[in-house]
Amino acid sequence: MAKMISNIVFTKNRPLQLEAYLASLYRHLPEELIQTYIVYKADRFGEQYAELFHRFSRCFIIKEQDFCRDFMNLIEQIDTKYILFGTDDVVYYNSVNFAVIDETFSKFTKEIFGFSLKLHPQSLRMKNEIIVETVINGENIYYVNWKNAKSRNAKYPFELDSTLYRTTLVREIITHIAAERPVLKKVFQDGSLQVKILSHIISMKNFLASMETFHCPNTLEGYGYRWCKTHKSKMPEFLYFQKLCASAIQVNIVNTSVNNPTDGSSEHTVEALNEKYKQGFRFDIEAIERNRPKATHVGREYFRFVKK
Repeated sequence: MAKMISNIVFTKNRPLQLEAYLASLYRHLPEELIQTYIVYKADRFGEQYAELFHRFSRCFIIKEQDFCRDFMNLIEQIDTKYILFGTDDVVYYNSVNFAVIDETFSKFTKEIFGFSLKLHPQSLRMKNEIIVETVINGENIYYVNWKNAKSRNAKYPFELDSTLYRTTLVREIITHIAAERPVLKKVFQDGSLQVKILSHIISMKNFLASMETFHCPNTLEGYGYRWCKTHKSKMPEFLYFQKLCASAIQVNIVNTSVNNPTDGSSEHTVEALNEKYKQGFRFDIEAIERNRPKATHVGREYFRFVKK
């Protein structure tokens, strides 16, 4: 069966958490339809990552050299209908029938911005959001207008976590971000004189930061989000969803470019979790399935180990 979803997941220093993401993803979403690309920041714990990549050998591994260029090249080569983003602190514990998702995109072609696996009608109603209900393939589906939403989750249209987008829409957003900084196109040409000169003077990451373009997942999401908010009139207005299927379990910080709250302790540092991974411990997916979170971001109360 042809793949319909390109799942792009970003990881750094968290092999145990990446394993939980991959195992739970393929437990709840249709593996036969998904091709996963792992954008891997080779910083620490290479031996454990190598073991993990060997077990999930059907995933394509992109060893990050220059994040912006690596990501742009990946987006250009993807030929699936949809893109699903992910980060290595996310765990899936529920699913939506993909036929329902596909039909939603087909039926609401002009209106749909994305199909979120992190929104829930009850939680949004508690925040006084206007939720509309419809029926697709006999199942209740909901949508919210992100352009005038009040809550953070509903008004955040472009995110690198658990939302399905049309590949064409992702390309449009990314292309506009790059096009607004035309000098970058010249700099990013492989083997160009500018790249050769700059490589002896400054790291490409620092250069990208100075040029105010994305140089890591956080800045990619930030610039994409801001572009969509600034150009609302060009974007479809509705986020569709059915139920909460995944949450980010924020027990440690890897990328400190933004202030993300965490709820971990000394047993949840990346060093401690890597030691657990080497000892054969894994995230307990069955435990979180029995006690499903009711929020998109949760803490250490949901982080349980099991010895494999």
